[in-house]
Amino acid sequence: MWLYLAAFVGLYYLMRWYRERQVVSNLRDKYVFITGCDSGFGNVLARQLDLRGLRVLAACLTEKGAELLRNQTSDRLETVILDVTKTDSIAVATQWVKERVGDRGLWGLVNNAGISVPTAPNEWLTKQDFMKILNVNLLGVIEVTLSLLPLVRKARGRVVNVASVLGRVSLYGGGYCISKYGVEAFSDSLRREISHFGVKVAIIEPGYFKTAVTDAEMISRTFREIWDRASPEVKEVYGEKFLVSSMKMIELMKKQCTQNLSLVTDCMEHALTACHPRTRYSAGWDAKFIYLPLSYMPTFLVDAMISWGSPRPAKAL
Repeated sequence: MWLYLAAFVGLYYLMRWYRERQVVSNLRDKYVFITGCDSGFGNVLARQLDLRGLRVLAACLTEKGAELLRNQTSDRLETVILDVTKTDSIAVATQWVKERVGDRGLWGLVNNAGISVPTAPNEWLTKQDFMKILNVNLLGVIEVTLSLLPLVRKARGRVVNVASVLGRVSLYGGGYCISKYGVEAFSDSLRREISHFGVKVAIIEPGYFKTAVTDAEMISRTFREIWDRASPEVKEVYGEKFLVSSMKMIELMKKQCTQNLSLVTDCMEHALTACHPRTRYSAGWDAKFIYLPLSYMPTFLVDAMISWGSPRPAKAL
């Protein structure tokens, strides 16, 4: 019995390995549009795909970021300035893409742009704090996708959305986890709708990597600013000790971040170039061995584990 089961599992993984090694043909004729290319995953992916020979259309938030990227890549790569929170900016970028891809359509759309602050306990925050993150990480992803989807459909191409392990397990307050849960839901519904047109949708779920999103100094600074503006009641309920412990945890996060960004960009590249891409990619050891298993555990157990490792408010029962 166990021998048959082992043989079946081995055969399954052998077949999956074989399918996933098959690569799409004529990659040098395919256009890929990537958001958030100033730094981090987007920047690395743009350079990686350029070396692979694809025609990269890289969207950057700043001209400085665009110039630095152009200096590191071939003449094939082109850049455009894009603020994913502004409809006008998205419309201009969409027209720019149309002019370049023509009748071939857009093979790949990678929604990578994202931010992580302001992040703090929900009770410390305002609606605007939530909206600041949601406008970039979720609503920006949706609007960019809807604007470029006709071009992707024309090419029967790929949509690759960057979510997070925190789109599976919500660890702290603020808009970040909410936005990544939203990206997961949007991607699932989109995948089921546009599969009829030969378009594939993949979700990247990175763990903790050393990028601007996990910049401990920035997160600590905004965390302190949110605390300073909090009401006297909130400060009394949570206490200074909670603040100090939280700041220490943020600093500890910096040491846990993986520096090898190619673990994520390799997943993105596979989603764009493989004949049979995966639906979801878990990138990083923490994603595979901590957060993925946590997402399948009973809620009461996950709550207990997170509570055990988190700072306690001064007025906690």
